[in-house]
Formats: sequence, structure tokens, C-alpha cells
Amino acid sequence: MNQDKKNQVNPKQRSAFKRIERMHPIRMLLYLSMVGIGVLFFVLVVAFARTGGFPPGQFDLPKFFSISTIILLFSSYTISKVPRFYKQEKLKKMARYLGATLGLGLLFIGAQLIGWNEMTKTGVYFSDKSSGTYLYLISALHILHLLGGIIFLSFMVFKTIYVNSDAVRSLVFIRDPFRRLQLSMLNSYWHFLDFLWLGLYLVLLFIA
Repeated sequence: MNQDKKNQVNPKQRSAFKRIERMHPIRMLLYLSMVGIGVLFFVLVVAFARTGGFPPGQFDLPKFFSISTIILLFSSYTISKVPRFYKQEKLKKMARYLGATLGLGLLFIGAQLIGWNEMTKTGVYFSDKSSGTYLYLISALHILHLLGGIIFLSFMVFKTIYVNSDAVRSLVFIRDPFRRLQLSMLNSYWHFLDFLWLGLYLVLLFIA
């Protein structure tokens, strides 16, 4: 009797397994990639912390890192509106918000590069102290992962503008479950990178 109880699967566990089984393989791959990215940055932050950071009073995190963080949070807001416009079949508004997110993403990268320039002016170089190397590396790798999202975001912007010019193409676009999946995955990935950077920024703010 006790053995039978041990072999019984909890209903909640069974439900979780079913959700995983129903999940699209591409979405599963995205989630696994996000876990891998999270682990990578966790290792880098730990390595940066082990260097001891910078001596107190000798270095402040670049102001443009703060500006870029605000920009990225705004982009999280704009992309969060996209799924609703897609469901409402408002492709013109959807293209506008996708374009705004794209623009904010590019502004974030620009602000990060200006932040690098701020660091070089204060004497922090990529190949100088190990703490400086990790700081550049964390920022650069985040930009690299964001570029992946920007490339796909650019595709979705032009695709939405293109289909919006024709009623038949618009109908096919809206009824296509794969497009819905793509938008959902883009939304998830973008929010992940936004809040990943916010977490990194707050940690670096205290360590640096």
C-alpha cells in the first residue's frame, strides 16, 4: 500500500509534465537558451565580484549605463503592447510599437558604447585590470545577445509593415499560429534580456 502511494504522481506534477510535453520545441529551446545565458552571466558576475571590484572612490559606474537601463525598461513597455495589438488585428499600431522597441534597443547599445567611452576616460581599459575586463565583457556579451533580438525584431517590423499593405496578407499573418508563437517568443526573450540587464546593473552598482 505504501509502495503504491510512493508510485503515485502528484496531480500538480502531472499537470506540469503535460504542459512541458505540449510546449513547442522551439519555445523549449528558447527557454533552455535563456537558462544558459543566465548561468553565463551569473558566472561572470561571481568572477567580477572575486576580483574585489574597484578601490572605493576611484571608480563610478558610467552615467550612460544608468541611462541605457532606463531606455531598456521603456523598450520592455513598448514590446509588451505588441501581443495585444496582434490579437486586436491592429497591425499598424503593432508595427509602430515594434519599431519603437527596435529604436530603443539601438539607443541602448549606443548608450552602452558611450558608457565604455566614459570608462576609458577614467582610465579603465579592457586589457588593464581584471575588474575592468569583466565589466566590459559583461556589457559586451549582453549587447551581443540583444543584437540577436534586434535582428529578429527588425524582421518582424518590416514583415508587419509589408503584410499591412494588403488585406489578404494581413489576414494570413494574423491567423498564422507560427507568427503568434514568434511574437510570444520575441516578447519573452526581450523581457528576459531587459530584466537580466537590470539585475546586472544593480549588482554592478554595488560591487563596482
